[in-house]
Amino acid sequence: MRIAWIGKKSPFCGNVTYSREITNALLDRGHEVSFLHFAQEESQPDNWPNFQEVSLPFIYKSQVYTIPTFKATKVLTDSLREIKPDIVHASLTLSPLDFVLPEICEQLNLPLIATFHTPFAGKGAKLISGTQFLAYQLYAPFLGNYDRVIVFSQIQRDLLARLGVPEKNVAVIPNGVDITRYSPGSSDVKTEFKAERLFVYQGRIAPEKNVEALLRAWKQSEMGLDSKLLIVGDGPLKPSLQPFYGEESGIIWLGFIADEARRIDILRGADVFILPSVVEGLSLSLLEAMSSGLACLATDVGADGEVLEKGAGVILSTKTVRSQLKTLLPLFQDHPELTTVLGQKARKRVLERYDLSKNITMLEKLYTEVLNQKPIQISRGA
Repeated sequence: MRIAWIGKKSPFCGNVTYSREITNALLDRGHEVSFLHFAQEESQPDNWPNFQEVSLPFIYKSQVYTIPTFKATKVLTDSLREIKPDIVHASLTLSPLDFVLPEICEQLNLPLIATFHTPFAGKGAKLISGTQFLAYQLYAPFLGNYDRVIVFSQIQRDLLARLGVPEKNVAVIPNGVDITRYSPGSSDVKTEFKAERLFVYQGRIAPEKNVEALLRAWKQSEMGLDSKLLIVGDGPLKPSLQPFYGEESGIIWLGFIADEARRIDILRGADVFILPSVVEGLSLSLLEAMSSGLACLATDVGADGEVLEKGAGVILSTKTVRSQLKTLLPLFQDHPELTTVLGQKARKRVLERYDLSKNITMLEKLYTEVLNQKPIQISRGA
């Protein structure tokens, strides 16, 4: 099958990882993939596949949204006309192009699928104010123009339904992780950081990630000298937080790590993974940690609570993250047997529900379903 994938390669965020992992897997299955993305002259994360690329011009690009140039629509249209894909799959980039893409594909008679993975507050919660709220409000009326919209959980599907998106248009295909690459194994990371117990946060250092609650809880818990907290990632809050939470408290800032092998080595050597976010979609970092056999603690936002339910991890309340962590951090420090059991359960959960290979099979079935329905859709519009 020939697939035109529209997504992001930079700057690093969940959308980037999603696009890289899915396109790699599709190529491994023998599909032909062309990647259309907003180009930028900068170093890229590793492990990108070798495929045909099309650069879309832009004015501004961030981890949250992208502003294309006026020329981008023509470049996109001409490129799709030249590629002649069987299907177009857009990992939505919070860009004005997302809204014109259905019209472009209709003109070119191309089936169109979107993945909508904007973070949200969680089960039963009102949408958080700000960018996430605006995105859901803006996108809901337009998502029905796509042949299918992929979301990561039933919770998110229900949320879009409440906003008026037809349920028949929405498919639930969770994020997946490569269970072979991200697996338990040996590591010298504890020796490197002179730690007997190793805790990890991996993600952006941004307000929605609520990292300061973790840092304050760690400092107030007065963790022993043999316990270390590794902060893997970068973001706008790092300069204001790092000076107050440093190595004197057992906190080590590693910054963004592009090398996947290094990230895997850190996960294999760690005991506990912590994600204190106030909004999420379905965290790939969480799934990678679970697949690597770590005991995981995460807030009940997005689909993360669904991932950890029924004993696969510890689910935190967003309202009392710091106080809960003050209790749990010493507990996980002093009881290695607890982290071992939770790590085994986390790995088992990923094998059951979040194996990337199984999810790619679900995606292939969706592609086939949409392609088979295409003649019916055309006749209705005639």
